[in-house]
Amino acid sequence: MGPDNEKSPTESQASVDGSTADIESGIAVESKGWLHTLSQKLELLAGLETRGIERVPDDMRGGPTSTKQYLSAALMWFGINCTANSLNVGILGPLAFQLGFVDAILCCIFGTLTGCICAGYISTFGPVSGCRTLVVARYTMGWWPAKLCVVLNIFIALGYGVTNCLTAGLILSAVNGHGMKPWVGIVVSALITWVIATFGYRWFFNFERFCWIPQILIMFIMIGCAGPDFNPDSQSVGVGAELAGNRLTFFFLCMSVPLSWASYAADYYAYFPKDTVKWKVAFSTTIGIFLAKVLCLSIGIGLGGGTLTNKSWAEGFDRSTGGLIMASLAPLNSFGNFLGVILALGLVANQVPGAYSASFNLQLLGPWAHKIPRFIWSTIAVVVYTVCAIAGEAYLLTIFNNFLALVGYWTMIWVVITAEEHTIFRQDFNWADWNDRRALPLGWAALVAFLIGWAGAILGMNQVYFIGPVARLVGGGADMGLPIAASWTALSFPPLRYLELKVFGR
Repeated sequence: MGPDNEKSPTESQASVDGSTADIESGIAVESKGWLHTLSQKLELLAGLETRGIERVPDDMRGGPTSTKQYLSAALMWFGINCTANSLNVGILGPLAFQLGFVDAILCCIFGTLTGCICAGYISTFGPVSGCRTLVVARYTMGWWPAKLCVVLNIFIALGYGVTNCLTAGLILSAVNGHGMKPWVGIVVSALITWVIATFGYRWFFNFERFCWIPQILIMFIMIGCAGPDFNPDSQSVGVGAELAGNRLTFFFLCMSVPLSWASYAADYYAYFPKDTVKWKVAFSTTIGIFLAKVLCLSIGIGLGGGTLTNKSWAEGFDRSTGGLIMASLAPLNSFGNFLGVILALGLVANQVPGAYSASFNLQLLGPWAHKIPRFIWSTIAVVVYTVCAIAGEAYLLTIFNNFLALVGYWTMIWVVITAEEHTIFRQDFNWADWNDRRALPLGWAALVAFLIGWAGAILGMNQVYFIGPVARLVGGGADMGLPIAASWTALSFPPLRYLELKVFGR
């Protein structure tokens, strides 16, 4: 929520000053350790957000939400996603799946919209609960199974941190004619991310609302400069089942990119009033992500198509994605280099949410983790992925791009379980029980359905390291992991949950 009528994280923290919730029992216990004292001092002196996974009470979330604040939320999401890393996925349409310009754009639009709707739905739980996203997961997955989601989400945050840092480093290296080592850009990007994520919600929210302005200007300049080489008349390669398989795979790849935000989406609405209109929250989230992703993915598709016919672009791409971006801006000479620097630094906008939300996920690992303040966990997360990016700059980008394709599978499974629990079994939740495992579901039904959905994802996936038997049957290897995972989960969870309620009563 914007700063107009909300109470700040500093003010909201007053509800937990002097105590911390026992994460295993749900009982408030006194916390007088040095970390708690440090948190209080930093909160007063520097304005850091010290609230972690604790629920934001209803009476500490300000007055009614205004139209301006819904718009600010949409701009926040637009700022988060209007970044150069999205170009990487768009490039794959023509180069990896041999799709023509129109085919790739259509897959991009509808795939992205589907993923955005999922993220928009999950975001509605933030205002109504006052909880972070994976605290909400306790109500659908149960106390212990929710920790599986936590671990997976930590890997997502760290993985995207690595890829974003590397992308920034590669672009800055390309600006310098590859004379500057990528680690310099990695460190610069990480330091800016650390400052914003450490200070917390207010800094993060205000930064994201405005950081998109230079980025979108550069995107439009790139369209004007490189657009003539986008090759919009290009045709897809292949016919019949092969072409259908390539279209499906790229569709679901485009869907998985915004879908990954579902496991974070409620984090940024915990300070919104409880009576915030759900459909407006969902729409703000959906439209903000959608417009940014479609813009960036479409430019990526154009760059990928142009690489097939433009020799200088192909040579740039052979060096790195950053090389391709700088080759497309080459006609602008030194001004193009300046734009490349701004584009690389703009990746911070996509890194900050992961570093911010990783702190909540890390606190959910156990009581020992909850005792460590949020800003320390954010610092640790940034340090870890920065070191990984520097140590493995030669090969980690490829590894993590392959690994992060798995993100959509588990996120889709969890979204389906959440939707069915929310619509079929419990329309309302007692959010005061967020930390009482005795009042939460046991989670056995959700865990079994999760594993069934994951088995379906494995059978339907098509990755460089494994092609499932079901994938081989569709278009010679279409990645069907997402729809199979979603359908198997949707079919298995209701009867399992009914049985769990019948036997255990919760």
